[in-house]
This record gives sequence, structure tokens and C-alpha cells, in this order.
Amino acid sequence: MSRDPNRCPTHPGALLREDVIPATGKSKAEIARMLGVSRQHLHDLLAERKPVSPEVAVRVGKLFGTAPLFWIRMQGAYDAWHASREVDVSAIPTLSAAPETSATA
Repeated sequence: MSRDPNRCPTHPGALLREDVIPATGKSKAEIARMLGVSRQHLHDLLAERKPVSPEVAVRVGKLFGTAPLFWIRMQGAYDAWHASREVDVSAIPTLSAAPETSATA
């Protein structure tokens, strides 16, 4: 099954908020303390106002037993989807790579 390209990818904060953190039975304040981030930082992440940085991805990955790259890829997909809709690239041409030629002396 392929993903609908018109549907925004899930922000990693939404996954943490809706599924991961509730499954632990721990409070958000406790999760923030274990991650070594402020409660406000975690709140902003869960509210999808902040991205998952590589540093936070490492912390989240360690705490929940996942690969940091999972969180980074999730954030990257979310960011790229939004950028592709917000950045005007109409004036930028598309280049194709020139075929490789042999250099002669």
C-alpha cells in the first residue's frame, strides 16, 4: 500500500503524544526529566511546535528503545512535505547530469 502524497506525514511529536508516552503510564513531566529536556521543550514537541532535533532523537531513541534514525526520518518526511508546499521553486531549472566523458591528454 502506498502513502497518499497529499496527506501530511505524521509529526514525531504526535506519535509520542498519542501512542508512545501513554503506553508507558508515566507523566509528561517524568518523561521530560528522563530525557533531560525541559517540560516546556517536551510540551512544544508534543504540540508539534518544535521539531525532533538529532540530539532529541538520540535521547528519545534511548528512552524508548528505538533507533534515533527512525525519529530523524519521521521529522525529515514531515519537514520535506511542508517545504515542498511552501517553497516557490518555479524559477529554478532542473538540470540533468552530463554524460561522463574520457579525458584525453
